[in-house]
Amino acid sequence: MPGAGTESILSVRQPRVQTAALVVSSPHSGTHYPNDFVRDSLLDPLSLRRSEDSFVDDLVSAAPDFGAPLLKALFPRVYIDVNREPYELDPKMFGEPLPDFVNAASARVAAGYGTIARMVATGAEIYRAPLTFAEAEDRVRRLYRPYHAALDGLVNDTLSRFRRVLLLDCHSMPSVGSSVEKDAGRMRADIILGDCHGTSCERSLTAEVAAFFTREGFRVVLNDPFAGGFITRHHGRPRQGRHALQIELNRALYMNEIRLERSAEFHAIKAVMTRLLAWLGPIATRLPGA
Repeated sequence: MPGAGTESILSVRQPRVQTAALVVSSPHSGTHYPNDFVRDSLLDPLSLRRSEDSFVDDLVSAAPDFGAPLLKALFPRVYIDVNREPYELDPKMFGEPLPDFVNAASARVAAGYGTIARMVATGAEIYRAPLTFAEAEDRVRRLYRPYHAALDGLVNDTLSRFRRVLLLDCHSMPSVGSSVEKDAGRMRADIILGDCHGTSCERSLTAEVAAFFTREGFRVVLNDPFAGGFITRHHGRPRQGRHALQIELNRALYMNEIRLERSAEFHAIKAVMTRLLAWLGPIATRLPGA
C-alpha cells in the first residue's frame, strides 16, 4: 500500500469493502508535469502530452463501485514510464556512461520509449540537453518504485484475500500506428487485449473479455501489436493465481487526438467500461486460484 508522501504522485481509490478479486491500474494517465521538466524540454506542454493515455483513469473510475481498488499514476509517462523495467535507458540520452545493470538493448529503448523516453508518440525529441544518471535514478526512486510498491501491495492483498487476483492494466493507443511501430501508418482496432500470448492470464478469460467488447460492437484484436508491457509480464503468473490482462483503447473512440479533449462519445465509452467492470468483478473472483 502507498506510504507517507505518495499522495502527490499516485492515487489509490479503495472500495468500502473489496468484494472482487480485481485490481485496476491506470499507469499512463498522469498529468502532473514538473515545471523544470517542461522548461528544459524542446517541446511545448501540449506536445509533451502526446504520449499520455489521456482520460483513461476517468474511463475506469467506477472500479471501486464494484468492489475493486483503482491505482493511477499522477505523474506523466513521458517523465518516467512505470510500464518498463526500472532501468531501460538509452545511452545516447546521457552525458556519461551508464552502469552495467542498465538495460540499453531492449526494443523499447531502440524505439525511443524506454523508462525515460527519448521522444513523444509523434517521434519528436524531448530533451534539449543530455541527462545525468543521477536524474534518472531520482525519478526511479521518487516515482517508479512507490508506484510499484503500491501496485504490489494491492495485488498481494487481493491474492491473500481471494486466493486469486486479476490485474486489469488500462491504456489507450493512437488510432494510427506511429512511424517507429510495426503497424506504422495502419488504422488500429478499437480494442487490443494483451495477455502476453496466453502466458499472463487464463486464455478463457481473455476470450471472454474479447467477446464482451465484440457484443458491445467493437472490433477486438489480441496481442497485436501490444501483447502486454512490463506490468502485465511481471504480475501475470496464472499458475499461481495471478492473472494480468492489458487493455488498449483506441483514442479515436472517446477523444480528439489533436486537441487532447474528450469527444462527444466519451460518456458512451465510459458507460461501456463501467459495464465491463461490473461484469468482470464476479468473473475475476471465480478464476483459477493459487
